Amino acid sequence: MTLKKIVLVLVPVSLLGTGFYMKSLDSEKSSLLPAILENLKYLHYNPPAINDEFSKKAFDEFINTLDAGKRFFTEEDLKKLSIYKNRVDDLALEGNYEFFDKTMNIFEGRMNQFQFWYKEILSKPMDFDLDETYEVSDDQPFCKNDAELKERLRKSLKYAVLTRLASSIETQNSAKLKPDSAFVEYSMDTLEARARKGVLKTQDDYVSRWRKIKHEEKISYYINSVTSVFDPHTNYFPPADKENFDINMSGRLEGIGASLQEKDGYIKIVRIVPGSPSALQGELKEGDVILKVAQGSDDPVDVVNMPMDDAIQMIRGPKGTEVRLTVKKPDGSIKVIKIIRDVVILEETFAKSVILEDEDHVKTGYIFLPSFYTDMSGKSSRTCSKDVKNEIIKLKKAGVKSLVIDLRNNGGGSLQDVVTMGGLFIEKGPIVQVKTRGESAEFLEDRDPKVEWDGPLVIMVNQYSASASEILAAAMQDYKRGIVIGSNQTFGKGTVQRFIDLNETIRSKNAAEYGSLKITIQKFYRINGGATQLKGVSSDIMLPDNFAYLKAGEAEQDYPMPWDKIKAANYSEYKNYLKNLSMVKANASKRIRSSEAFNLIEENAKRIKEQDERTSYSLKLSDYLEEQKLRNQQNESLKKAFEENLSLIVSSLPEDEEAMKGDESKKARAKDWHKSLLKDPYLFEALQISEDMLK
Repeated sequence: MTLKKIVLVLVPVSLLGTGFYMKSLDSEKSSLLPAILENLKYLHYNPPAINDEFSKKAFDEFINTLDAGKRFFTEEDLKKLSIYKNRVDDLALEGNYEFFDKTMNIFEGRMNQFQFWYKEILSKPMDFDLDETYEVSDDQPFCKNDAELKERLRKSLKYAVLTRLASSIETQNSAKLKPDSAFVEYSMDTLEARARKGVLKTQDDYVSRWRKIKHEEKISYYINSVTSVFDPHTNYFPPADKENFDINMSGRLEGIGASLQEKDGYIKIVRIVPGSPSALQGELKEGDVILKVAQGSDDPVDVVNMPMDDAIQMIRGPKGTEVRLTVKKPDGSIKVIKIIRDVVILEETFAKSVILEDEDHVKTGYIFLPSFYTDMSGKSSRTCSKDVKNEIIKLKKAGVKSLVIDLRNNGGGSLQDVVTMGGLFIEKGPIVQVKTRGESAEFLEDRDPKVEWDGPLVIMVNQYSASASEILAAAMQDYKRGIVIGSNQTFGKGTVQRFIDLNETIRSKNAAEYGSLKITIQKFYRINGGATQLKGVSSDIMLPDNFAYLKAGEAEQDYPMPWDKIKAANYSEYKNYLKNLSMVKANASKRIRSSEAFNLIEENAKRIKEQDERTSYSLKLSDYLEEQKLRNQQNESLKKAFEENLSLIVSSLPEDEEAMKGDESKKARAKDWHKSLLKDPYLFEALQISEDMLK
């Protein structure tokens, strides 16, 4: 396939010529689900049979969407709803929302009961000297009856009060050490009462937010429970959600500069935008879970189980305003992080580079690529492949001897650009295979014989490197053109999605906006024939990682597409580039074993695994305070792994120095970025590996 044809693959799918417009129906609601299922039937890469098995999965997905924490429904409730387990498919095809309506009626009743119970429980002082434990697990069953449900709620509320109380005690103890005549020490009873009052407000806020959710938005939860059975990346977007998606994709908004992901009611930080308010503040990290959000000094609002769009709206805000995030760190510690919102600069989402050196002053080029961006609107000619090519030209001019490309946390993007970018490192040949449903795989090739970089190449990845990142890493690995270093494996997303406008497919008497549907329409494969789906790309040299022992990636999603293999493409390996690979691996292994930083990271990874597998928490204050003290000590120890490396030298390219003259904000962002690079033990090891490749 030529690059010209690849562009056509990237254009949003239009159904104008498919010939299955919906007939005029009486209401927007009744026409929406049948239209979505019809689109999925014809366009999805591997649509499952819409039958009783499908129905059971959609049933479970909707129950989990409403009650991931199993705090509302009981086994008795589910028994009443079980008559729909084998009927969801039929009702959906008919545009009938009977199951949705019955489920919501029960849920709304449970919400009222929940409110009555938590007010009653939180009205009385709690005894934190009792030897009680709070059991929590993703695999915990639904409560059998109301008595069990109320007891589960009591313990969860007590744990919430406990964490607030412990935080207040720690704050008060710290204040005692400061010479402040205005300090007032509060009794334990007062602190406990304040903690209960705070938890009461978070519960009230949760109920209030739920009751403010529009009926149409609740219907979208149900529709997405149905679409998610196709695969994790096939989703329905109501008009407002699609607008938010487009805003996020634009790369410019007023906020904090963090990418979020929601699963099972928790909102996790999956990426910090370089140069953003979050990056400049420095405390918010990938893997943090946001528990509460406050506007400046206002009371924090609990965002656990909150729709992510609502949480995003709370986190976003005008430039110059303060947001306070209460986050849970991967090790279980709780921290309040204050961030001043600002415009998230689009420039900071583009490729950029620096020169790396150590004591021997052999120059290595480093290119940071946050995503495989492109402008599909055609308003700009800027693409990631052009930018990376320009960075390579500048780095060659500066005299670098090897090249490191950082794809960590790069979630992918343009298929065309990853093919073009792969061609910067090989003479010509296939970069990836793309397969559409019912068709043979097509080879997406680089046909330009020019090689922009012919020296040693290192590709940095982690478990959040996905999609196009995996294509580039896999191609360089298969060609034996470069060494892939990082996590055990990448994310494992080997599918391609496209948006369609549902207004183009539904003929209705209503003039309402129906929103959009994101559909998985293709699957891509390595040139060696293997899919990156689920398995991702395994690193040639694995480095210790904080999250190495946690289950993550595409394989942990519900109903992911399967892994498979097709015929390999015709390509030739560049064996001369990695003739000393065994020596490079041996040297890296020796350094990693003797590295204090990597040993600390490995120890922390094991602690995080233990914390993740933990299902029982003490409700005794003395036990909790002792645990928090230990975690704080461990956190202080881990900081040594990310101290500035005095052996590493980071310098800007001459052209970039010239561009920063007179622009203090650019200088500040560059300084902040360079400082973060000096604290990156992975980058220093990448430099050592690239130098070994020169030998």
